[in-house]
Amino acid sequence: QVQLVESGGGLVQAGGSLRLSCAASGRTFSSGAMGWFRQAPGKDRDFVAAISRSGINTPYADSVKGRFTISRDNAKNTVYLQMNSLKPEDTAVYYCAARPDYSTSYNPRDYAYWGQGTQVTVSS
Repeated sequence: QVQLVESGGGLVQAGGSLRLSCAASGRTFSSGAMGWFRQAPGKDRDFVAAISRSGINTPYADSVKGRFTISRDNAKNTVYLQMNSLKPEDTAVYYCAARPDYSTSYNPRDYAYWGQGTQVTVSS
């Protein structure tokens, strides 16, 4: 049973920072790529960032590039999303996801495993 659990969400003022964590159940974590997605009320679930198995390839959505940083620690079975210079439009439920393939993808259909999500709210 593969499980992903997000944490680190909360309420933050515009311009502030937040770090999200995603802890995986384990045994296949280091074998595949990971991604972060977000979904605002009434909106689609959008790609935010992804990281390859090696951690070398890290694509970002244009809306977060330069502000967000994705990283992973395979020894801890954990992926992180450091979010800086947060804006109100970043408000959403953030989900981490995993796929067996080593390469990254921006398509949520390519990810087999999903966490329950963590709420991020950015106030003006």
